[in-house]
Amino acid sequence: MNQPIGIIGAGNMASAIARGIIDKKAVTPSSVHMFDPDSTKLADLANELNVVPESNNIALVKNSNIIILAVKPNIYPTVIKEIRDAVDQSKTIVTIAAGQKISIIENLFGKPISLVRVMPNTPALVGEGMSALTPNQFISEENKKEVLTLFECLGKAEIIPEKLMDAVTGISGSSPAFVFMFIEAMADAGVQAGMPRQQAYTFAAQAVLGSAKMVLDSGKHPGELKDMVTSPSGTTIEGVLTLENKGFRGIVSQAVKDTIEKSIVMSKDD
Repeated sequence: MNQPIGIIGAGNMASAIARGIIDKKAVTPSSVHMFDPDSTKLADLANELNVVPESNNIALVKNSNIIILAVKPNIYPTVIKEIRDAVDQSKTIVTIAAGQKISIIENLFGKPISLVRVMPNTPALVGEGMSALTPNQFISEENKKEVLTLFECLGKAEIIPEKLMDAVTGISGSSPAFVFMFIEAMADAGVQAGMPRQQAYTFAAQAVLGSAKMVLDSGKHPGELKDMVTSPSGTTIEGVLTLENKGFRGIVSQAVKDTIEKSIVMSKDD
């Protein structure tokens, strides 16, 4: 990719994006421009990754073709007000803030812009993220593919209609927290059975990681994979029935549903 990339922000997600696209050789370090008002954090990241630290957001925009706004949602109005005069349709704006609909961002710029709304999740920090992308009407097919390529460096990425973004929030955006709770709960049971805690975390986390990989790699229905583990009169079916009797499926589905509904409330732009 020959496009220079600008990343506004130097927090966890910003640094994950920079590391991912550099590690996967989608771009060279010298083509990644970054700015953050925390000069120490910016300098540390520039020294680590050999990216180009910019003196301000305007300079970053002028030296980049794809600009990723990796700042908190409440900072968006301030940053966009600062850079909007330097942005034209030759630039592609990428947003990663939850609840910031395309219409909100377009209104803040006050003019037609090439824009992609992205919803990544925290596993992107370890290269196993799931990102949903929605381009607006002004972006070219080529630039859309370039942004998709960038986020594929952080794990998996797919283009979806914006109406599904709230669903993405529940299914992949917030759900890592649910999975962490599941791992912790399994590890607690292991500790109760005498296993050292750190070892219990390793066994539980690897079981989740491997199970997820089986779903993705095999293409089989999760129910079919579950049946492969549950031998007649065996140990696994005892646990499965306990989860069913305690409403495991319903609780998980309700948690995701509640997350989606909260996302809908937060993303209203009226």
